[in-house]
Amino acid sequence: MNLARAFRYYGKKRGHRRTGSPKLGSVGEAIFFAALLLLGCAGLVWLFSTFVVPEWRVNHEFIEAPCKVLKTEIVESMGKDGMLFAPRLTLEYNIDGKTSMRSESRYDVHGGYFDNRDSARAVLNDFRLYTRSRDNRYPCWYDPSDPQLVVLTRGYGWWVWVGFTVPVSFVIIGAGGLIYALLRWGKSVERRAAIARRASARRLFHTGDNGDYPFVPQGADMTNSPGTKLKFRLPMAGAAGWALFGMLTFCVAWNGAVTVLIVVVIRGFLAGHADWPLTLFVIPFLAIGIAAIVCFLRRLLTAAGIGPTRLEISDHPLQPGDLYRLFLTQTGRLRIKLLRVSLVCEEAATYRQGTNARSETREVYRQELFRQEDVDIVDQPFETEIELTVPRRAMHSFAAEHNEINWTLVVDGEPAGWQHYRRAFPVVISPAAGGQP
Repeated sequence: MNLARAFRYYGKKRGHRRTGSPKLGSVGEAIFFAALLLLGCAGLVWLFSTFVVPEWRVNHEFIEAPCKVLKTEIVESMGKDGMLFAPRLTLEYNIDGKTSMRSESRYDVHGGYFDNRDSARAVLNDFRLYTRSRDNRYPCWYDPSDPQLVVLTRGYGWWVWVGFTVPVSFVIIGAGGLIYALLRWGKSVERRAAIARRASARRLFHTGDNGDYPFVPQGADMTNSPGTKLKFRLPMAGAAGWALFGMLTFCVAWNGAVTVLIVVVIRGFLAGHADWPLTLFVIPFLAIGIAAIVCFLRRLLTAAGIGPTRLEISDHPLQPGDLYRLFLTQTGRLRIKLLRVSLVCEEAATYRQGTNARSETREVYRQELFRQEDVDIVDQPFETEIELTVPRRAMHSFAAEHNEINWTLVVDGEPAGWQHYRRAFPVVISPAAGGQP
């Protein structure tokens, strides 16, 4: 009974249906990403032990010796996609310059199998059988711990490192998803949104000891950057740089893994052994990769085409009833149909409803400070100065555990040929002088 209460398959009943269990969903999500992580780690171990370590030993531990080629042949083996062919050479060489050894060489440390006979024959054509009249010898490398293991070539195959993109992408996606799932464990959607919003506010506002007003943000981190014309340059909330970086990382990891699978599929078709189950398996992953690339490129083009928005202010924090100056700079090469700057106040509240945490945000005040149509930005950035008068009866900024009053300077733009953009610059309004509301 206690287990059923602690871990329910269903949540509360809503009418004639039941909501899913958040804990069960979190467990399933964590198991899925943990499986990806383990699969990626296992793939890395297999690649290292099967390909990287043997190649490294050939290049660093195997001993070189001259050898005679006594016999050449092509060995056939039935593979998953058809017949495979491997060149084999019977060699005679000396160990430590004294003991004569005769062994069958696999040409390279991996066995050297090819999907057609001509490729295997091309390898054998580079070697001639030993005759006393020619005394032709070739360099070979043998394993000092097992002298019967001998190869005729060494180096590193580039295709091995391409193969690492598959397990590495599994590790990145699995580890990132597992951390994300653990951080979200036991928290509702609304609760997670509230935590993220408060964390962002703390980074900008720093609600530390503020004398008589402990719940009024200090805004110390908002006055660290001096402006070019006015006193401070305001930081922008929710900068897109990290979001673009995260999306780029996902695109590279995901499409790297998909590319390897596509190469395997194409090679099978070219060899006349089409693997239709693998082809059908790859198609949805390819579609996800293309969609991720399109989404990333759209965001990148939007960020690069519109350009950064900078906003400077003559003083900070703000006082109700006082007059301030703003300096707006909009870069890029575009035509903006409408550009606006507004002072916005939002009230946020987090409360519990039953066993869930709810969060609501509502805009309670908006004052338009600047509005201009048909702004052409070609060679020089668009710059303008704006006056800001803080309302005399404005409620001061406030940040508590369950309630917040946030003031923001919002720049809205409607560029021609681009999506509408909104960039917010948080500000702090201090309590009125003398404690009057």
